[in-house]
Amino acid sequence: MNRHERLTAVLELVVERENLHVDEIVRRMGVSAATARRDLDHLARQQLITRIRGGASPSPTSSDLPLRYRTARQAVEKQRIARAAAAMVAPGDVVGLNGGTTTTEVARELVMRPELQRDDPRGEVVVVTNAVNIANELAVRRHVRVVLTGGVMWPLTYELTGPLARGILDEISIGTLFLGVNALDPEAGAFAHHEGRAAVNAALVANARRVVAVADHTKLGITAFAKICETSALDALITDDGADPEVVDRLRASGVDVTLA
Repeated sequence: MNRHERLTAVLELVVERENLHVDEIVRRMGVSAATARRDLDHLARQQLITRIRGGASPSPTSSDLPLRYRTARQAVEKQRIARAAAAMVAPGDVVGLNGGTTTTEVARELVMRPELQRDDPRGEVVVVTNAVNIANELAVRRHVRVVLTGGVMWPLTYELTGPLARGILDEISIGTLFLGVNALDPEAGAFAHHEGRAAVNAALVANARRVVAVADHTKLGITAFAKICETSALDALITDDGADPEVVDRLRASGVDVTLA
């Protein structure tokens, strides 16, 4: 393992474990304690982690780390959510997916469903997305037609943002939008960490006949910086069974159909 590979592995461990001690890096990576500390110092200088006594924890901006560093968090829950979301799609549907780890899992589950793997063009699923990584994964699937919005790529989540991303959305109609969020509060609404991403997500919501939020339990009952939409704009939420029952009840009282996957 070269240094770049080791730094990537250390960063993944910090994000997955949330608090990582130097001793564990030594044990798992087979390096000296001095090397482990240097690696942590290097990642801290890049503001990817926060150094704590004897180790490291994720930085305050860890929620915006590139997707490849975040797939391990709530991975099992996200897969269950994704399977439940994919089961809602029928042949011929037009599906919207914004960027994020959960919606990426939805895309992967979607293309694996045998009933959607048709050669008949009338039954092909159309996926509209502003996420370059999702479009890249789906591009090799002959039974899925991919429509990618324009825009400037947000490097941390591979999402296309800005006015160019929103332009195409006024010309199309989305049947079901699976909306990944950074936060969802029953009274305050759905949120993203960045206003540019929130604006594109809001445009996706406005052009969808049905909006299904997909979010693990850690995203519920909290708010973030930029609002995507009001709770009333959501038709449904698919989350995991770790969700706070009180928050779930409040969402249902707001008219959101909640599924615990």
